[in-house]
Amino acid sequence: MKTKRQTENTRFVQGVGRALRRAAKAARKTARMYGTPIYVWENGKVVAKKP
Repeated sequence: MKTKRQTENTRFVQGVGRALRRAAKAARKTARMYGTPIYVWENGKVVAKKP
């Protein structure tokens, strides 16, 4: 059985994941609106991607 602290921690981690996905979606939308690239880490390098 999970303790109360473990349950709270799990909920917190899930909330952080949702917030990061929401922020990434907003960043892609903004980049599309203004025609700017999105920079991501790929194969050990930072690369610019078109949204």
